[in-house]
Amino acid sequence: MRSPLYRHVFPRTRISPEKDTEGEVMTTSRGYRLATSVGGTLTGRGGDLIIIDDPLKPQDAQSEAARESLKQWYANTLLSRLDSKVDGAIIVVMQRLHLEDLVGHLLEEGGWRHLNLPAIAEEETIHDLGPHRHYRRLVGELLHPARESKAALDALKAAMGSMDFVAQYQQAPVPIGGNLINWSWFNFYDQPPAPQYGDRIIVSWDTAMSSGELADYSVAVVLLVRKETIYVLDVVRARLEYPELKRAVLQLHSRWRNTAAGPPALLIEKKGSGQSLIPDLQRQGIHPIGVSPDGDKVMRMAAQTAPIEAGAVYLPRQAQWLDEFKAEILAFPRGKHDDQVDAFSQALQRAFAPPPPTALFDRYGYA
Repeated sequence: MRSPLYRHVFPRTRISPEKDTEGEVMTTSRGYRLATSVGGTLTGRGGDLIIIDDPLKPQDAQSEAARESLKQWYANTLLSRLDSKVDGAIIVVMQRLHLEDLVGHLLEEGGWRHLNLPAIAEEETIHDLGPHRHYRRLVGELLHPARESKAALDALKAAMGSMDFVAQYQQAPVPIGGNLINWSWFNFYDQPPAPQYGDRIIVSWDTAMSSGELADYSVAVVLLVRKETIYVLDVVRARLEYPELKRAVLQLHSRWRNTAAGPPALLIEKKGSGQSLIPDLQRQGIHPIGVSPDGDKVMRMAAQTAPIEAGAVYLPRQAQWLDEFKAEILAFPRGKHDDQVDAFSQALQRAFAPPPPTALFDRYGYA
């Protein structure tokens, strides 16, 4: 507002010394701009124009709780802050992150003008610029090639994965194929690689509460990590009572503890039967790594999609467990079961996390 351009366009506007802070600015004619955060208090305040700028963080996009919290704040707090419900206006500026993000919710309600500008035009569009002025955007045209070239966008897509890229850069939060994970992203091996010195073995367990017919499965996923490449060696899936579960964990750990890669990192989620299993194993001289998941199931799996799409994960061409694994992976997050997905995402998070300092390694793997 102090720039020469602004003063030229609005020569009579002056900032009042009464309110001139980062959060609030007022003019000498008592007009004002108030800034607050999403979820912040707006009690007693109103405006003629409300601008919502990027209200959802990309890392929260897969969290239903975060999305619903934003919608509730918008409907119950922000919407009522327009001084005039007839002449006032609300503008939402954001990258698309999820089908059910705030923009998706508002478009479904209707009554909004939608300006959609993907980084790469996927269809021919005409944008009105004013009276008797328009711009025709052709298929394949970049939004701002001087800032983001086609090569730069391709590199971003490879690094982010198509799910995040299509949402954030193309404004279309559904990847081609419609699933969180596409089967075509995986590579396949005919013979499993033999563990070598320098490799890591990860055995990741997602344990159920009980073996009842309607209970979830207990699942273990075994990975071999060789530099930046991940091989899924085995998947164990069964409904097991606690004594059977404990035997299964001990047997699988025993199977992989004497390879050239050294003892496996044994991951057990600290919930359900896992809370009893961890201390029981410790009393038998085994040191499992208790995992406390961060975020919900969809967020955790979504965080691992980029390396899968980049071709870093290999599955066997044939395995007894492969069909059930494939069915659950492709159905997620709308399938009936997600135990294999949970164990898989937990293992991948460990595989792609930076290794700790060498001093933290011991004969049981690193904790």
